[in-house]
Amino acid sequence: MRLTFFGIGYVGLVQAAVFAEAGYQVMCVDIDPQKIENLKAGKIPIYEPGLESLVRENVASDNLLFTTDAQEGVRFSPLQFIAVGTPPDEDGSADLRHVLTVARTIARYMEQPKTIVIKSTVPVGTADKVRAAVDEGLKERDRIDLAFDVASNPEFLKEGSAVADCMKPDRIIIGTDNPGTEQQLRELYAPFNRNHEKIIAMDIRSSELTKYAANCMLATKISFMNEMANLADRFGADIERVRVGIGADPRIGYHFIYPGVGYGGSCFPKDVRATIRTAEADGFDPVLLKAVEARNELQKGFLVNKVLSHFGGDVRGRRFALWGLAFKPKTDDMRDAPSRVVMEALWQAGATVQAYDPAAMTECRRIYGDRSDLALCDTKEATLTGADALIVVTEWKQFHAPDFQAIKLALREPVIFDGRNLYDPMIAQRHGLEVRSVGRKRLAPPAPLTQRSAAE
Repeated sequence: MRLTFFGIGYVGLVQAAVFAEAGYQVMCVDIDPQKIENLKAGKIPIYEPGLESLVRENVASDNLLFTTDAQEGVRFSPLQFIAVGTPPDEDGSADLRHVLTVARTIARYMEQPKTIVIKSTVPVGTADKVRAAVDEGLKERDRIDLAFDVASNPEFLKEGSAVADCMKPDRIIIGTDNPGTEQQLRELYAPFNRNHEKIIAMDIRSSELTKYAANCMLATKISFMNEMANLADRFGADIERVRVGIGADPRIGYHFIYPGVGYGGSCFPKDVRATIRTAEADGFDPVLLKAVEARNELQKGFLVNKVLSHFGGDVRGRRFALWGLAFKPKTDDMRDAPSRVVMEALWQAGATVQAYDPAAMTECRRIYGDRSDLALCDTKEATLTGADALIVVTEWKQFHAPDFQAIKLALREPVIFDGRNLYDPMIAQRHGLEVRSVGRKRLAPPAPLTQRSAAE
């Protein structure tokens, strides 16, 4: 079976490579000639574990093809996947220009019946707009005799584990009202549906809403726990104890109830905003989703407030070590990352930042360029040199078990601002460090080691 993918960003490239690995021949279309040449050489534009080798192997086997020729892509396959980006518009709504451009392109070049599958994350009603765009394009060519159908097939990938999520999906949503299209997509996904039934077929609008509903639910859980963490901070409770206590209830569970400094990335912020704008455009006030978004924006300033409070509201001339730039581990994505809020607030207050991230250093340079108040270090240890305090923003595994004694000796003040609750404050205190966490009880600052030794 042959497949065509328009758009080889995060979603399109991962899904295309995984389909190629399953034995399909996949052609990917993009308008950027340099990106196409890099991909043909096995160089991928994103950081995603396992993806580069997958692309290289399937390019070598001719299962994965890349082209800038849209006409070639349309003629290549009866299945046309739209996987282009839907960035937020100025008002936060999803920008569908790229999606509709692909739809018109397919209409311009198609000569045989096509099934157009929308993989991009799109608002409810987008399939109708795609259908209308194709209809219009065929009328302009006087080719209304050509049959086509439009289906919704949203992705549910997690950055950092996208390849595994594609190869072993927990569900495969097929949105269509056409039994023939449903059967066509069931056959396509058969290699990924062998262990147990994962395909859930539904109407198109329900499929479109399912994607947004999933991300909005996860964002809601995160914002809820961050709200509880703020209460714990005020009441002198320990949010980690609370988390374990409520997670034991199977109706709640332990997933996505870790407090922190807010969600970021390419999905949750964009999709929550787009759902809000879509609802408002239809005359509905999404009160809960607005609160989720508002709490998340406030939460990104949580650590900054802790830092300012600790230093008496004045951090001018101070230097801070920052561990983590990406919005989450195993990615280089800094879109809507809490680290950006933290750094920009510290710069605004007159401080400088020494930062390290295992994957996002190049992306940080692209965003901020050369700044006198930002130093990007080669190791996490190098960030500590001359720093007044350590701020932890991203929960990379290599940050989980640090050398507390080395941190204590390197910092000018023995304090860690832990934005992901990685460290037990009692353990850190035994090493002479104070940890300021998210919703955990604050322990008294540790006594100087010389005093402790005398007391002991």
